[in-house]
Amino acid sequence: MEAKATAKYLSVPANKVRRYMNLVKGKPFSEAISILEFQPSPTSAKLLKVLAAAGANAEENHNMIKDALYVKNAIADEGPMQKRIRARAMGRACRIRKRTCHITFVLTDQKMK
Repeated sequence: MEAKATAKYLSVPANKVRRYMNLVKGKPFSEAISILEFQPSPTSAKLLKVLAAAGANAEENHNMIKDALYVKNAIADEGPMQKRIRARAMGRACRIRKRTCHITFVLTDQKMK
């Protein structure tokens, strides 16, 4: 059985999120939580929140035990970009792209190979 949680439109680029997601793929749930807690980044705090939500979904909706869960999949998709303009010299403008991402965690109760 699988449980998942998704966070959309987070104001962090997907490539920065993938850095921390690769640390927890395939790990037991409790180990993944402890790995993310001790990462010195605000990005890992956002990931920790989504991972905890996935664990709560598994426990409440699917009657799974948190200690027996594994992180089956962790996906960071790119979301829409916010486009802004910054004034430059001689009347020119420079484009600023504020990137967003969608995060999905999938938890399962079977051990990963």
